Amino acid sequence: MFGSGSSTGHDNSGVIPVRFVWPYGGGEVSIFGTFTRWIDLLPMSPVEGCPNVFQIVVSLVPGLHQFKFRVDGQWRVDEQLSFVDGPYGVVNTVVLTKDPPQILNSETPGRSNMELDDVSVCPEVIQGISATELEVSRHRISAFLSTHTAYELLPESGKVIALDVTLPVKQAFHILYEQGIPMAPLWDFCKGQFVGVLTALDFILILRELGTHGSNLTEEELETHTISAWKEGKMHLNRQIDGSGRAYSKHLIHAGPYDSMKDVSLKILQNSVSTVPIIHSASQDGSFPQLLHLASLSGILKCICRYFRHSAGSLPILQQPICSIPLGTWVPKIGEPNRRPFAMLRPNASLGAALSLLAQANVSSIPIVNDNDSLLDVYSRSDITALAKDKAYAQIHLDEISIHQALQLGQNANSSNAFYNGQRCQMCLRTDSLHKVMERLANPGVRRLLIVEAGSKRVEGVISLSDVFRFLLGI
Repeated sequence: MFGSGSSTGHDNSGVIPVRFVWPYGGGEVSIFGTFTRWIDLLPMSPVEGCPNVFQIVVSLVPGLHQFKFRVDGQWRVDEQLSFVDGPYGVVNTVVLTKDPPQILNSETPGRSNMELDDVSVCPEVIQGISATELEVSRHRISAFLSTHTAYELLPESGKVIALDVTLPVKQAFHILYEQGIPMAPLWDFCKGQFVGVLTALDFILILRELGTHGSNLTEEELETHTISAWKEGKMHLNRQIDGSGRAYSKHLIHAGPYDSMKDVSLKILQNSVSTVPIIHSASQDGSFPQLLHLASLSGILKCICRYFRHSAGSLPILQQPICSIPLGTWVPKIGEPNRRPFAMLRPNASLGAALSLLAQANVSSIPIVNDNDSLLDVYSRSDITALAKDKAYAQIHLDEISIHQALQLGQNANSSNAFYNGQRCQMCLRTDSLHKVMERLANPGVRRLLIVEAGSKRVEGVISLSDVFRFLLGI
């Protein structure tokens, strides 16, 4: 246990354990600061499983502390944390308050193709916020979304791909694969309007239908089976039948460019869709519609982060660690009642089992873990479009191919929605702040973050875009 040092002016009662982390490698790493009176060097230890990450837990009293790292004989600071000019040059700082809810840390595992990118968190212990502060944060976010329109989501340049309903299903999914997109709006030339969307879930249902004995759809028919024919067949599969016994189609969920961002967000959440087409028509009857954009929660979240970037203090909720607020889906603890199982699969599980979970459990991705529940990979709905390449779907049996083999088939997939900066698995720590989680989810193609344990990468839960918006809007 160490005192706060002569510069802090605190007594030694009410100490707080704080974990300091140096995530940038080195041979020998130490730390010293006001809590060692700038004299003693405290050696840091490598994190098990992450040799490039060093950590130490130090007991500190509440107040302001300054510190610095010594890495292989050189003085260093972590530029991702708060820093100021001090008596020993540039130093990092940490502010501790009394009675913290838990230890926060600045952990980043070693670099790999599946990393926690930029998870350097200032080791600052933050008190829980009051109900009033929560409502203030929600009110300000709601006010922003209500006064800004979908038009502001439109990029300065870009392309939006739509598919004609007369296209063969096989060709449509090949286009999704080649373009690296998980879905596309559908255009009906005869009706002169957009009538729906084709998504990766459609391909999953088709593959399951092909693998079902007694199916009315054969591999040969898939070559000529049109999108409109599949959608009609899907209505019967889902038993969307009206009173006269005829199948009916759901209306396309869409928005206009002058609808508020809040209205767009609510349409996405209430209809359980990933995107909403932004469609504009100069005619009152809606003829000659123009497809302007595909709005997503990711794009809206990016606007929120950009707007409040320099006034985060006006939203107290943003500084809260995600483990302290009701957010996301967490792996149930042993003996914990009334919690639904958390869906995870081993790499040797069949692709058929994965597709069944994706279609029935209302999830868009499944963590692939080892026997210790440590994260290896993730299988998402969008990954299924890789099977459209070279008619791979016609050469496999869903119950005979493993998830590992299926992922290898798609390892060269050119899908910007499946990868972000070359990383398939986007992760965070339970001690990350809501603000940091939001910033990461606002990146294109990122729809969820897997919550993992530092070092072991044991899966602890998942946070999706819809989870964040439901919490922020209080719904």
